[in-house]
Amino acid sequence: MKTLIPCLAAGLLLVTPAFAQSKSEPPVPVRTVAPDYPSELRRDEVSGVVIVKCTIDVQGNVVEPSVEKSSNNAFDGPALAALKKWKFKPAKQDGAPVAIKVSIPIKFVFEG
Repeated sequence: MKTLIPCLAAGLLLVTPAFAQSKSEPPVPVRTVAPDYPSELRRDEVSGVVIVKCTIDVQGNVVEPSVEKSSNNAFDGPALAALKKWKFKPAKQDGAPVAIKVSIPIKFVFEG
């Protein structure tokens, strides 16, 4: 069985075994890059969110990002491009770095 565990500090949802009793640490973002706001959506004052699922590998890199859910398709490309530039302190299981699947919300908020 898998459980979604919200990680409020990073805005991540982790997919981990519910029965795991060992010591684990979630990945922590150490470098984030804001996405480019599509000019037509900025002009029209449109806000939105893209949920990107990906793996954070043992080096803390984002691999295989894909859109899980999106409020507007025009936000998808900029969200994926920005997330590929993020860097994480990798997740750890019993003190050793491990790859982990996460879902990351990328928010686009119009501020006029």
